[in-house]
This record gives sequence, C-alpha cells and structure tokens, in this order.
Amino acid sequence: MAVFTSVSLEQITQWLNRYDLGKVLELRGIPSGIENSNYFLTTECGEFILTLFENLKAKQLHFYLHLMRHLAHHGIPVPNPTEDQQGNILNELNGKPAAIVTKLTGNSQLKPTPKHCAQVGAMLAKMHLAGQAFPLHQPNLRSLPWWKDTATKVREFLPKDQRALLDSEIAHQSAFFDSSNYNSLPEGPCHCDLFRDNVLFEDTEDSSPHLGGFFDFYFAGCDKWLFDLAVTVNDWCSDLSTGMLVQEKLLAMLHAYQAIVPLSALEAANWRNMLRAAALRFWLSRLYDFHLPRSFQMLHPHDPRHFERILRHGIEAPSIPWI
Repeated sequence: MAVFTSVSLEQITQWLNRYDLGKVLELRGIPSGIENSNYFLTTECGEFILTLFENLKAKQLHFYLHLMRHLAHHGIPVPNPTEDQQGNILNELNGKPAAIVTKLTGNSQLKPTPKHCAQVGAMLAKMHLAGQAFPLHQPNLRSLPWWKDTATKVREFLPKDQRALLDSEIAHQSAFFDSSNYNSLPEGPCHCDLFRDNVLFEDTEDSSPHLGGFFDFYFAGCDKWLFDLAVTVNDWCSDLSTGMLVQEKLLAMLHAYQAIVPLSALEAANWRNMLRAAALRFWLSRLYDFHLPRSFQMLHPHDPRHFERILRHGIEAPSIPWI
C-alpha cells in the first residue's frame, strides 16, 4: 500500500457524508506498497482503511470487493467493504475509484516462524474452500499474458544472463500453461499476493501466534490453487538472503494446508512448475517497478534480485515433500 493521490481532511469529511460512519477523527497515509493510495481512517464508528485505486477500473474492482465480502461472510478474516447509505461499496474520490473496508487487528510478521507459516497455510486452504461458492469470475490479471507483455518491456534493461533466464522461463511456462496437466489442476478465487506484509498476527499473552487476517486482495483472481500456495510458500518459507526455501517452514505450511485441502498426485507432480511460475510473476513485477518506475509520493521499489534467486532455486527444486 502507498499514497499516490492526496486526500485532505476537508475532502474526506465531505466525502464521508454519504456513509453512516460518524465524524472523522483521523486520516493518515500508509507509506508502503506500490499499487494504490491507502489511508488509515478513524471515525466515531471505529477504524477503517480507505483505498483510492490508481490503476484498476470499477469493473475489475467489483470482483475484488465482492470477493472480500463473500469471504468475510464465510468466516475468513479479511477486510469487509463498507456500504454507503445507498448500498454501494465503491464510490469516487478525487477522480479515483475509492472504497472503505474494515481494519483488521494485528501486525505483519516479517520474520515468521514455522508456527506462523502453519497458520497461514491452514487459513489459505480454508479461503480456497470458501471461495468455491463465490459466483463471480475474473482471471488472474497478472498471469501468463501479463508475464509475456512485461517481459518484452523489461528485457532491454537486463544483462545477457538474465535475458537468457527470462526467455527460457517464459518458454517453459508457456508450454506448461498449454498442457493438459495444467488445465486439470483445481482452481478458484485466489489471493495471488499473500506475502508476509499482507497478513496480520495478533499479540497474545503466551506469545503464541494468532492469525488476525489476510488483506490487500487487489491482485486476486481465479487461478490454480497450487499457484496461490506456491506464491505464499515462495515468500513465507524462503530465506531472504539466499532465496532458498527453509524446509522447516515449508513443511509446516504444507502440513497445515494439506490437513484441510489434500494435494492431489497431479498437483504434487507440478509443484516445481508452480514454484517457478510464482517466482517469475514477482521477478517480472519487480523488474518493471525497478526499471520503469512511476511518479510517486511514498514509493520504495523492491529489489528484483530476490525473486531472480528464488526462480533459479525453483528450477533446481526437488519435488514437493511427501507429507
């Protein structure tokens, strides 16, 4: 999350007249992330998150916001969009689509233990099952077509060895996506961006982790469940200095996920392909943000080399651990 479009206290006070949230007490920008403008919003009725969408259109947002509402109503701890007096969950503010969602409790855990990874894996499985009943469909907009398009834009900035890796992996994933194995994998609504900073954990008296919720669903889409799991594993279970998966964390997450949604033999057989696909997706997005930055107010591009390392390790990864 970040701030690209400024909102004054006077503007938000007038805009909130369409909601039954009471008087504005505080509005504070959130200085992290790379896609939307986000603010902590406190009113007489509680704490919320205000998001102004910088690139997404109302038609796309209909899917994201209603998916969040569906999951919240099915017991998954996610931000719940707030209706205005007319029943709308999306409006316009300063020329941008804007929404208010409930604020989850807790803090991001940037140095997760296996216990944190287990809780994330279990809730991800529950989210996949809850999403089965969601009636809307939108593909993952950051899947293979986007990878191919983005690769052509960033390729000129890369040295020879990185260009070779990118070209080879695009070819590999194109063949994989065209296979009967890929098309037979279970699918449904997925978060597609469940990184450490998109999950909150609450503090407890005995210091044991308690998952507070998942948020930032604005890259969500209908995709393979295995892809969503691989995206999550690549971030939560990798060593930040080397990009290698930490086996204790990996096993904790896979154990917890499979206790709720057992992986099929077909999914196990394609685990390495999905680890690579998940790494490629985020290597490309970081390359794009690094080499083709947009105007920004509070923006800190991530280092693309981290996901390059994860991708190279993924190419050599063993099959999924049998657990």
